[in-house]
Amino acid sequence: MLQTPATAALAFLPFAAAIGFWVTWSDLARMRISNSAVLALLAVFLVVGPFVLPFADWGWRWAHFAVVLLAGIVLNAGGILGGGDAKFLAAMAPFVALGDAAFFLILLATTMVASYVGHRAFRGLPLARRLAPDWQSWDAGKKFPMGVPLALTLVIYLALAALG
Repeated sequence: MLQTPATAALAFLPFAAAIGFWVTWSDLARMRISNSAVLALLAVFLVVGPFVLPFADWGWRWAHFAVVLLAGIVLNAGGILGGGDAKFLAAMAPFVALGDAAFFLILLATTMVASYVGHRAFRGLPLARRLAPDWQSWDAGKKFPMGVPLALTLVIYLALAALG
């Protein structure tokens, strides 16, 4: 059982799904996650969080943001993770209960593999190229639009938590 309360997850889910779709589309099309999307996700936690989480829990979850942001900065400086990916991952962190971190990381690894395989398979299909001919991710070489698995992981996590 996940530690994020079902009511909180259910309240966060529609906003996270909408922002996740935005991030996915943007990263596939332009290989970019905008600061506006990152700030929108943080705004959801800032505004909705105090109404659906115990106040102390809501406050402590901001530490998740700080820790993941610092890790993201280091990974970005090392060329391992893009800047937008690092910021979006940090903005996702407060939505995840600390006790769910291991499960979340396994879920993230799974969605990363599935997204990578799916993206690489679809970019070779003529139909996919015709439907989205201008997507920069098709021809990004070794680069991969990490916004896809990041957004998907958050949405799946919140959906599972909402189910209780």
